[in-house]
Amino acid sequence: MKLKKNYKFDNGRQIWRIIPTNSGRLVIEEREPEKKQAYFHCLTLDSGKRILNNFQFDDTFWVGVEAVHSDIIYFHKFAKPDMPKHRGIFAYDFMKKDFLWKNPELIFLFLYKDKLYAYRDKFEGRSYLAIRPENGEVIEDIGENYEHINNLRNEASMKEAENSYLFPETFEVDSGVDNRANELVKSLRNDFVVSGKIEYLLKDQLLLMSFHENNSKGSLNNLFKAVDLSTGKYILEEVINKETSLFLTDSFFVKDDLLFLLFGKTRLVVYKIIF
Repeated sequence: MKLKKNYKFDNGRQIWRIIPTNSGRLVIEEREPEKKQAYFHCLTLDSGKRILNNFQFDDTFWVGVEAVHSDIIYFHKFAKPDMPKHRGIFAYDFMKKDFLWKNPELIFLFLYKDKLYAYRDKFEGRSYLAIRPENGEVIEDIGENYEHINNLRNEASMKEAENSYLFPETFEVDSGVDNRANELVKSLRNDFVVSGKIEYLLKDQLLLMSFHENNSKGSLNNLFKAVDLSTGKYILEEVINKETSLFLTDSFFVKDDLLFLLFGKTRLVVYKIIF
C-alpha cells in the first residue's frame, strides 16, 4: 500500500471549503477576510487541472456555495452583510463560464433526485418549491407542507451519507477500532509528547492520524501520519502545521481512493490511495 501525491493547490490564501463531487470535479473556495475577497476554483478531481480559476462574484465577499451538481455551482448571497441568513440562488455553469439562471428571492434547501428544493419567505411561514436545477423552472408548488420537505431532506441526507466520504473521529480508549489500529494510536503517546486529542480515520488497512506534539519552542507542531496496518509501516509522515498555539482539527478526509490533506490554512495536497 502507498500514498501517491497527485497534485497540490496553493495560492497563499485561506482555503475555506473543499467540495469533491461525484462527477469528478473539485470545487475550492478561498477567502481573504481582511481584503473582503472570495475566490472560487474548479479542478478535475483526479489530476488537479484547472477548469475554473479565481472566479469572483459581482459581490466579491458576501457570497458562498450552497451545493455543486453536475457542472453547476449553486451560489447564495446573504440577506444582510455579517448576517448568516442566505438569500438568493445563482446557478453558474463552470464549463460554459456563465450563469444559467438566477433567482435573488428564493432560498436554497437541498438537491434530491434531480430536483432542487427551495423556499420563499412569507409574512408568516414559508412557501416551498421544487425546481428544475438546470434552468430554475418551478416544477411543483409544495406550499407550506414542511413535513413533506423534512421527509425529503432526511432521504437526501441518507443518500449523501452513501457518497464514499470518510471523516476523522476523535480517538477514545474505548473506540471500537481494530486492535492493531488501537495499539498504534495508543503508542503515539509513548513515542511523542502528544498534547490534546488524536484524530484518526481507518480505511481498510490504512490508518490516518493527526495529533499535536509539544516542541522545544513552547508551542505545538501538528503532525500527520499514515500507517499500513498490514505491515505496521508508516507510509506518509508530514508536519502539517508548525509552531501553532492552537489545536487544529479537520485537516484531512478521504473520498473514494483520494486523501485530501490540508497544510496550514492555505495548501491542499491530494494523494491517491493505492492498495
